[in-house]
Order: sequence, then structure tokens, then C-alpha cells
Amino acid sequence: MISAADLPELLPLFPLPGALLLPRGRLPLHVFEPRYLAMVDDALKSQERLIGMIQPIGDNTGDDDQRLHAIGCSGRITSFTETDDGRYMITLSGVSRFRLSEVTQGFTPYLRARVDWCSFDRDLGQAEHDPDLDRNSFLPLLERFFDMAELQTDWDSLKSAEDEMMINALSMLCPFDPEDKQALLEAPSLQTRRETLVTLMEFALRKGVGEEKVQ
Repeated sequence: MISAADLPELLPLFPLPGALLLPRGRLPLHVFEPRYLAMVDDALKSQERLIGMIQPIGDNTGDDDQRLHAIGCSGRITSFTETDDGRYMITLSGVSRFRLSEVTQGFTPYLRARVDWCSFDRDLGQAEHDPDLDRNSFLPLLERFFDMAELQTDWDSLKSAEDEMMINALSMLCPFDPEDKQALLEAPSLQTRRETLVTLMEFALRKGVGEEKVQ
């Protein structure tokens, strides 16, 4: 467990469009670019082993003008393997969201930034619950969305999952646009995230029906 006192002021950044990491979630990553291989090497040498996942704004890659969203989420490297050709397969376990304060100039080939953690105290606490979650209406909506998106899941495990595990896993895995993923990340509570998730699924279903009619 990482406490607030363990969170560093300076964090390496991994700008990746559409990749969503949430506190207590798990994000597998395939790392192959030399600068990010160096970032993983450096993170593994640190005590916290933290990497900050953050989304570029629009089509920006985060390399040139450093146009990044203000909020990202840090993850601790909890699984690491190296392939024969030098690529890394890692898993990040979500620790806490952060607010970007200042991208720093340094000698590393990857971006680093000063970050502020103070707005996200609940991320380090216990798993959240959603008292207003109505699974009798949520799960049929989810099933229709999965059918439309041609996705598969273990429905028995999903139905028995705790509120946070289910909602956060769906937020991370569902194929939404990067800006929609950012909205899910920035949701101030689990209930708000679930409401946002429902809105996104309903919109996708309405859009899908509309496209079928046009065809």
C-alpha cells in the first residue's frame, strides 16, 4: 500500500490516447519505444515504481507542445516481463489521480512533471460503493451495448463483482473515445462515473440504431 506521504512531487509521464487507468484498477501495457523503455527502467529503480498515465489533448502525442489533459492517474508497476527482443510487458496498478502542475525540462528522453495529489485523497482509501446502482436496469443496458460492440465477458463474474470493480473495469475496457475516457477519469465519485458510463452507452446505442436506419 502507498500512503499520501509516499507520493512523489515529480512523476514520469506516459501520454497515451485512450488508455484509462483508475485507482485500484489494473492496466496491462506493451512498452516498446526506447524512451518509454528507459522510463520503465528508471521507475523500477525508484522506491515507489510509479508512472503517470495521462492523455494528450486531441491528436497531440504529448511530445512537441506538451498539450496534455490536466488530470491523469498514477500506477505502480506490479508486474514486469521482458521479451527476447527487449520489449516490456508491464501491469500498472492504479494508485491515485493527480493534477498536472508543470511539465519539467530535464535530461530524460520522456516527459516528467510536477504534480498535485491533494484533490484526490479518496483514491488512497477503501474501495467506493455506489448506493444508487440498480443492477436490474444497468446490466441489461450493458448487455445491449456489448452485443452492439461485439464484446464478450464472463457475465457470472461481472454480476457478482463489487460496485467499484465492475464500474471501473467497464470504464477502462469499453471502447469509448479518448475524451469520453477522460470524462470517466475525472468523475468525482463512483456514482458520477457510473452515470457517465450509462450516458455513454445509451448514446452509443442510439447512434448505432441511427446508423442502421441510414444504411
